[in-house]
Amino acid sequence: MSRSSSVTLLGVGDVGPIHEPMAAYSALARATLASADIRFGQCERVYSERGALQLHSGGAHSRVKPHLASVFTDCGFDVVSVASNHAMDWGGDALLDTIALLESKGIKTIGAGRNLAEARRPAVIEKNGVRVAFLAYCSILNEGYAAGPDKTGVAPLRAHTYYQCIDYQAGVPPRVVTVPYEDDLAAMVSDISAAKADADAVIVSLHWGIHFVPRLIADYQTTAAKAAFAAGAGMILGHHAHTPKAIGVHDGKTCFYSLSNFIMSSTAKNAASAAAFEKKYGVKLDPDYPHLSYGEDAKRSLIASAVIGKSGVQQAAFLPVLIDKQLRPEVLKAGDARFEDAVRFMDWVSEDFDHRFTVSGDQVLIHSGLP
Repeated sequence: MSRSSSVTLLGVGDVGPIHEPMAAYSALARATLASADIRFGQCERVYSERGALQLHSGGAHSRVKPHLASVFTDCGFDVVSVASNHAMDWGGDALLDTIALLESKGIKTIGAGRNLAEARRPAVIEKNGVRVAFLAYCSILNEGYAAGPDKTGVAPLRAHTYYQCIDYQAGVPPRVVTVPYEDDLAAMVSDISAAKADADAVIVSLHWGIHFVPRLIADYQTTAAKAAFAAGAGMILGHHAHTPKAIGVHDGKTCFYSLSNFIMSSTAKNAASAAAFEKKYGVKLDPDYPHLSYGEDAKRSLIASAVIGKSGVQQAAFLPVLIDKQLRPEVLKAGDARFEDAVRFMDWVSEDFDHRFTVSGDQVLIHSGLP
């Protein structure tokens, strides 16, 4: 395929460091990101001086000074999802400030807005004659965070949780069943279908799933992924888990269930909070990464890669990434033992999903493993 009839997309997970200096974080990955035609990232904070901390929020850490948003221009992102579980922690004003700030930097935003119509609106990027539409939704929303017809907020893809008894003996842990809200799922399907009618490919960003715990995928995620692909999505870029999760091929289309952290930092946990975290999630913290306190696999990451043409996504792949102790994502090269370890890890977390990986140069191509 000629260069003029295709585009390359690179997509990453959570971005939102809270420690300065900002420019240092992207140093090891900047050249790789610059090689793409389109770059996508997930915004994990709000950048504002306004707002009031909501009582049921995820914590004060989610609002940072506006100048810290320079990390997004350092990486050269073209489109960013602001549909995170922290988007409304400081109310609507802080969210709208974040959207305005990113857009003033020439970055398109998706997944949130002044009302539900804005939150569901796609961003379309056209390059080399190829039109790519981006949509974003969030499944991890506190009460009141979802956008409404006349209410600022996030495009929702929420899920119900049920507990199914699996044994006649009292006390046996139940099976956890999750089902997407019918209206939210129908809205996403409608949005994808409409976007596909106006674009060559639709990329869907989903902030979803179960954080910190490797391999664990909720039922609603596979239900939503299959519905999105049936509606016309060409690829799903998932995040929120702060660890890499499965890559699954559904009807020939690739779902990245979690791209993990890309550029993040957090407050260090004290001994008591670290012990509580490890007990709650069954996940150990890495003492070498006190400011990446999401579990020992939080330093693992990947960059999703796609070649997109007039007929849609034509090749899906990933670039293995390891975050160093300065919290800089390093794109690994084939032949490096760390590259091989990353591929093995991704194969392990993807065991329950259709996939087959082959190494081509410094990227890992994704195929269906079905006969």
